Amino acid sequence: MAKIEIYTTPFCPYCFAAKGLLDEKRVTYEETGVMNPLKRADMTQRANGRRSVPQIFIDDAHIGGYDDLAALDRAGKLDPMLAG
Repeated sequence: MAKIEIYTTPFCPYCFAAKGLLDEKRVTYEETGVMNPLKRADMTQRANGRRSVPQIFIDDAHIGGYDDLAALDRAGKLDPMLAG
């Protein structure tokens, strides 16, 4: 099983959508809130300067945000990534 990490904020609709998609896939993920400036700085560094949330990583590979995750799913590429 792949290691999935998602950086979020409490009231972000795209964060809810990304977590919902991952929940539908019945995978576990590690969620990190980025309301703390230090955690947001860590996320921004890992995400090549992207500051928007969510930022999603699968096995340490930067996927991007919800739109990127959903595009992988529509293309049939997400399930193999989640399987590891």
